[in-house]
Amino acid sequence: MNFLDIKNQMITFLRDELNNIGLKKAVLGISGGLDSAIVAILAKEAFGDNFKGVFLPSHLSSDNSLKDAKILCDKFNIDYEVVQIAPIVKGYFDNIKDATPLRIGNFSARARMAVLYDISAKEDAIVIGTSNKSEILLGYGTLYGDTACAINPIGEMYKSDEYAFGEFLGVPQEILDKKPSADLWEDQSDEDDLGYTYKQMDDVLKELIDNNKTKEELVANQVDEELIDMLLYRIKANSFKCKLPTIAKINWGK
Repeated sequence: MNFLDIKNQMITFLRDELNNIGLKKAVLGISGGLDSAIVAILAKEAFGDNFKGVFLPSHLSSDNSLKDAKILCDKFNIDYEVVQIAPIVKGYFDNIKDATPLRIGNFSARARMAVLYDISAKEDAIVIGTSNKSEILLGYGTLYGDTACAINPIGEMYKSDEYAFGEFLGVPQEILDKKPSADLWEDQSDEDDLGYTYKQMDDVLKELIDNNKTKEELVANQVDEELIDMLLYRIKANSFKCKLPTIAKINWGK
């Protein structure tokens, strides 16, 4: 895998898309995780001082997330601001006693994106996305939350491939070493939620999606059938997240 070529393709994509949109600036929510770290490094190189990062912690965020985000920005000289979303989240949920962690997490993701889009309006900038191919295929993201963006440079890169690419880009070791997490609640882990590591899932996704292998072919090659079924179910059940809203077709008559 030629990481220099991939990096250059992504930077060219970012510059071309911004130019096509007709704006000069870009903003990105930086979480302290690997996805946003990679995109932040690419965006800084693509746009220089016309790029800005935003940290959007809540009262449920890990302290390490903010610390690691600052380490990244300091290393790559990325301008950033910090906006606490705790008042937004608490303001809605303080009087709702039966709210599940998932509801609070999804609301938090949408609150972050609402703030980020307001900042983009203030800065006359576009919002860059950070969803990788694994998350997109599995629907592992909040609709109109972390999946919302104008452009996304890493949507064709599987999560498990990001580690080597991130190391090539110089992502701080603290970020490379941490467990994947959307940081939706304390100690939340993507792989715990999904039941498999990204490497396990990506190996099968590449066979199903990139190589057009059938379930039967994979089972014959001793691939875990439960894993295959889970992936196929999630791909189908969450495909709506990859589409624009369905609009009713009306026959207006003659």
